[in-house]
Amino acid sequence: MNYILFDGTVREALLPFTFTRPVAEIRIGILTIREKWQLYLGYTTTTLTEEYLSGKYPMVELENNVLINASFLPNKSLVEKVANLQNNQAIFKGDSVIAFYTNDSQEEVDFDTYEIIEFIEDCLTIEHTWDIFAKNDAALREDFELITHERTSQPIPKSINVIAPENIFIEEGAKLEFVTLNASTGPIYIGKNSEIMEGSVIRGPFALCESGRVKLATKVYGATTVGPHSVIGGEVNNSVLFGYSNKGHDGFLGNSVLGEWCNIGADSNNSNLKNNYEAVKLWSYETENFAKTGLQFCGLMMGDHSKCGINTMFNTGTVVGVSANIFGAGFPRNFVPSYSWGGASGFSTYLTSKAFQTAKIVMARRNVEFTDEDAMILEHVFEETKKYRKE
Repeated sequence: MNYILFDGTVREALLPFTFTRPVAEIRIGILTIREKWQLYLGYTTTTLTEEYLSGKYPMVELENNVLINASFLPNKSLVEKVANLQNNQAIFKGDSVIAFYTNDSQEEVDFDTYEIIEFIEDCLTIEHTWDIFAKNDAALREDFELITHERTSQPIPKSINVIAPENIFIEEGAKLEFVTLNASTGPIYIGKNSEIMEGSVIRGPFALCESGRVKLATKVYGATTVGPHSVIGGEVNNSVLFGYSNKGHDGFLGNSVLGEWCNIGADSNNSNLKNNYEAVKLWSYETENFAKTGLQFCGLMMGDHSKCGINTMFNTGTVVGVSANIFGAGFPRNFVPSYSWGGASGFSTYLTSKAFQTAKIVMARRNVEFTDEDAMILEHVFEETKKYRKE
């Protein structure tokens, strides 16, 4: 069967992360949403997304296709229903379509002609940016069960101070000595060729993905995910790093999400709790206003390729777009548009020529090529976000 993951109606609510990727490429738990579906289904998937992203994330359409709403995270019960779909059947949860089977052009789908199957059981959904860290605990536990089922962990080194070793899984090539792992509060997954340096203290749920690193004497509270080739240090609490991002020095990152190719300067901190303890509001690209999160704890949302200098301070509930460069004393405003250069004293436009030059250098350090497709996507984001900048 040919499975296609589509963005659905939540794409704008998930900006700035979906400026540079389809919804399916969001990482929550241990895996991306695409990786979850592919493991459950046993098939590769392609993507129906924005036209400017389709070159990097193409769609393969065959005679018979099952389209899946990528904002729904799979579980055993849901996947069983999706795998058993027949032509002109659709699965709905409330008013939202989860999946449908079609052999027509996607432009012509009319659900009035479909047999509707109601999915009444629980499943995780990603509808807002803050869901990525707020639901990371549940997603991480589900992924841990999925990817460790009937597999044997590498042995836990004798120097490790460990609580609940049965909830720890170590992949081949991982390096860790003289660290404390407390998995009594949730599972701890340590990915292939990753490293946890001496003196670090980690409380689950926690995931360190392939080739990730935890630097000396780092303190980590669950539920935290460190994506592939990412680095953390200092103090990290309930945060998700998608991949290839660095928060490698002292300072606090809490209740936050970093996209790819981000860098947090030494001794930088974000606030995750307002002084008056009220629920946090967060900038929404969907409404172009500040949205109520309903959360008391909410920190920093930072889009791909954004950076901040040393000693940067972020207010509670700050959204930073794509390819922003933040530095200087004081708190920058709690919405920093894409391609902004500056800080609390003001911003100018970070030109794509300079931003791309930096991106090439940063990506080359990890042996990843900055392609023409990457440049086209980021150029599109630059144009799309002009209205938020003071040119």
